[in-house]
Amino acid sequence: MDTQQVSVPPRAPSHGVVHLNVRLTERFSIISNALSQHGDLSLVAIGLSTYIQSLPAGTKVGIKVLAERFKEGERCIAGALRELEVHGFLRRVRVHLRDGRIATRTESYNLPERERHPREAPKSRRNTSGPGSPKAPKRAAPPAPPGPSRRPAPTPVREPAPAPTPRPVAAPVGERTPAPMPVRERTPAPTPVRERTPAPRLVPPPTAPKPPPPPLPVPQAVTPQLHRAAADLLAGLPRTVPHLVLSERDVQDLTPGAAAWLERGATPAALRAALTGDLPVPLKHPAKLLRHRLIALLPPLPPTAPPVVPMQNCDDCDRAFRSPDAGPCRDCRAYRAEAFREPDLLSA
Repeated sequence: MDTQQVSVPPRAPSHGVVHLNVRLTERFSIISNALSQHGDLSLVAIGLSTYIQSLPAGTKVGIKVLAERFKEGERCIAGALRELEVHGFLRRVRVHLRDGRIATRTESYNLPERERHPREAPKSRRNTSGPGSPKAPKRAAPPAPPGPSRRPAPTPVREPAPAPTPRPVAAPVGERTPAPMPVRERTPAPTPVRERTPAPRLVPPPTAPKPPPPPLPVPQAVTPQLHRAAADLLAGLPRTVPHLVLSERDVQDLTPGAAAWLERGATPAALRAALTGDLPVPLKHPAKLLRHRLIALLPPLPPTAPPVVPMQNCDDCDRAFRSPDAGPCRDCRAYRAEAFREPDLLSA
């Protein structure tokens, strides 16, 4: 009696990873093992490339956009992007737009450069043994019957015919035949190879240190009334804009800037309109926005008025004249000099 063979499904491994996959029909991305099992890429770079591959075309993937999306900082994300560029999974190209601006186009690859163009396979050998093929191998001649060995007849070799020698043409009497001039072969001069100087990079790299922010303006003369008015104005901004809420520390930090506006002649209504007008939606950092507007929209200093010289009355003639010091007028001083013959008048 024959034994029936039953196919047993393979058992799941008792240790290690076990794949429990579900067949997906939407919202999935195909990632190659060249990326997911790369030996030189970091885990952050592999995960970042996987996220970029899953995005639709045209999505912004700048360093700041990715830093807002993930918990890793800008330096970590910039290093992962450089790893992907080195290993051929990413390429960033500067593109000039029609309106004159410069934009960055990020090209993401699921295979590196060296694996995108595989080597050409060797050409397959075609069967050219048919009778009509031009390259059909010649059939071997049947072996000759055994008999006395004969030497093959020598094949006559034809020698090439000698080239005809030109006959010399007799020159007329009285004329000399000029000797042929030797032709010198000109050796082409080597073309100097110019080294290409890399163009200066006008756009700073993303990891370049940022300049420090400008300082907040402060008033020239701080008075309690001015400080109190600026603090009350900042603390009362939520009455005008409900979502413009500041903490107590933010009010203390921004009070000198608001006091500088009030000192320069700005009215509380004008300052409130400059701080609360045309706010972005959504408003993420109210204190940073108000600090920027206090610095960028600071009004200029009012023009200084010329000093006013006070009015004085002459001690002799009681005539009014302008002078910083009291005493006689100009005519009375001249009369006194003439009457008493002062030395300065005699020398003049």
